[in-house]
Amino acid sequence: MMEPKASPPAGGVTWARVCKECGQCHDGRDSHLFEYQDEVDDELVCHICLQPLLQPMDTPCGHTYCFHCLSNFLHDQDFCPVDRQRLQLQQCRASSLLVRNLLDKLAVLCPFRSECQQSMQRCELQPHLHNRCPAFRRLREEAERKKRPSWNELKGSKSDGDLADAKSTPIARTGQLGGPSEPGLVNPTFEEGEDDTPLRSSLVAEATVVELLREDPDEDLGLRIVGGKDTPLGNIVIQEIVRDSLAARDGKLAPGDHILEVNDVSLASIPHSRAIAVLRQSSSRVRLTVMQEKGFKPRPEHLAQPSASPPSQSPNPNQNHGTIIQVTLVKRERSEPLGIKLIRKSEEPGVFILDLLPGGLAAKDGKLRNNDKVLGINGQDLRHGTPESAAQIIQACEMRVNFVVMRLPDLSEEGGEGQSRGARRVPEPQYFKRRSEYMKEPPVGFSSQEKTVSLKKEPRHSLGITIAGGRECSSRLPVYITSVQPVGCLHRDGTVKTGDVLLSINDIDLTHLTYNEAVTILKTQAAQNTVTLRVIQTFAEEEEQDGESSTREDMDTLEGPKEDDINWAPLWTRWLGLPSYIHWCRDIMLMKTNSESWGFSIVGGYEESRGQQPFFIKTIVPGTPAHFDGRLKCGDEIVAVNGVTTVGMNNSSLIPMLKLQKNKVTLTVVSWPGSLV
Repeated sequence: MMEPKASPPAGGVTWARVCKECGQCHDGRDSHLFEYQDEVDDELVCHICLQPLLQPMDTPCGHTYCFHCLSNFLHDQDFCPVDRQRLQLQQCRASSLLVRNLLDKLAVLCPFRSECQQSMQRCELQPHLHNRCPAFRRLREEAERKKRPSWNELKGSKSDGDLADAKSTPIARTGQLGGPSEPGLVNPTFEEGEDDTPLRSSLVAEATVVELLREDPDEDLGLRIVGGKDTPLGNIVIQEIVRDSLAARDGKLAPGDHILEVNDVSLASIPHSRAIAVLRQSSSRVRLTVMQEKGFKPRPEHLAQPSASPPSQSPNPNQNHGTIIQVTLVKRERSEPLGIKLIRKSEEPGVFILDLLPGGLAAKDGKLRNNDKVLGINGQDLRHGTPESAAQIIQACEMRVNFVVMRLPDLSEEGGEGQSRGARRVPEPQYFKRRSEYMKEPPVGFSSQEKTVSLKKEPRHSLGITIAGGRECSSRLPVYITSVQPVGCLHRDGTVKTGDVLLSINDIDLTHLTYNEAVTILKTQAAQNTVTLRVIQTFAEEEEQDGESSTREDMDTLEGPKEDDINWAPLWTRWLGLPSYIHWCRDIMLMKTNSESWGFSIVGGYEESRGQQPFFIKTIVPGTPAHFDGRLKCGDEIVAVNGVTTVGMNNSSLIPMLKLQKNKVTLTVVSWPGSLV
């Protein structure tokens, strides 16, 4: 029998020292410790730490290690520890689902043996600690009694207490496992069925480390970011992965991930602009510690069923965007091709099936179809993947290849209602965007100022500005100034700045125009002898941090466009200061057929200490209606529910209202693009 590496926590252990996942006392960067009940097969042991594998990774040369053991080893070396073949971390792949399931089923003992003598599967230890272990519960209650945060501290925490613990547990963790649910959480830890039996238990979140390597140290990571201490979201959250970017090619990050650290620099409790500055620092190796939502964990009695990765969890077949289908193809030998051609589309991220080759394995199976969107293969998320990454996963598969695909309804086979529903998917301007009818104030700390400049000029002289934005189908941005050239008359006046939103020129409204329409009118009116320009300048008032305050000049330096940056845009926080009459919003209808959660959490609402704050989407849970619909983004602002304005509401009013919507809910949202890093 293997000698256990773990030892039971001493009687004097404190809540601060104990690991919130394994219950042992170890350094935050060390692997978790478990006391195994039986001898563990050598095939399931890491060759570096000589303990049962945690987050097992397979190398191309056929060896398996713990993710953190291998990551730390390759940080200083460039070869496999066993056979010394050249090796890089990005060449390694997560072990098969079979191996991970075998490891999850290893029997372990509760570390608090003096008060709790239970044994369980390794994957059940953390739920046991948080839900059933009396010693672990006692430690938590003692810590809560000692630290009684003031009312203002509770207000300021913004529901981020659960994520704050993630910094000390950089491997998998299960969030929302005990105590009250997160304030503003639309999806509670479980939903009650008709027989009052919990359909789901806890939300599963995993803290992990992702390393991005770039040849050019100044290359963009390809992430759009929202949130920050100075916003209601609190944390820094990935809103979008830019297509064909460094992050997209790596494939490990996803929208909704919370970024906790960058190269060991914590992003907790810092303003948005400072977090962006940290993420934009020049470096050939970027090490991100992120918290990733994995969806709902099934009840313990359902664990015998095949576990599903985020794209395949409890899909609702009646979502607006199609039916979720799982297909397993079994190869006769590892090298046998599946006969599938994969492509990407310009209008939608992800991987799609272009064609099934006649006589191929997929064509003979008959379950996959042309135009199916591939959400995942063998548990690996491909919602924002590429055909190349999908092909690599397929090639690495042994005999079984498990597909999770989304299939849109075939309108040629459906009548009436189906055709009408399909027709609404066409990006018609009247459906996707309209001027907001809901009047509200910007979030606390964000504001705007209207400015007017009138000047006389020679007809041949240029205004000297470049613009971007416009109300195209793919964009709901107003027209804004990307640069003020030193040769133009507006530069000499000095009133108009980069980032200002254009309202009108010579009393001609510019707020509803497309980019091309705005360019045409600006050129025409600039030929006049007198030009009157109205603009809005937005402000993001940053709070003091570490005894220093970020000045307005610092902000402008951070946001200032590079000479060769033709795609410059203001930071996400600048959009928050715009008055509501500039906002354009759209209606998003979510549908479901049972009592499952809608699948998103919210922050904001009325608070006595801060007044009225808008409601923002903070988390979108994989495997839920909001996730499969695909239109909601982290950082979206909810301005109405079923046509009822959210202004004046608090969390305790809006959340029951959302839960009462049994089968259908319409959210009116305003969406601003996140800051690009």
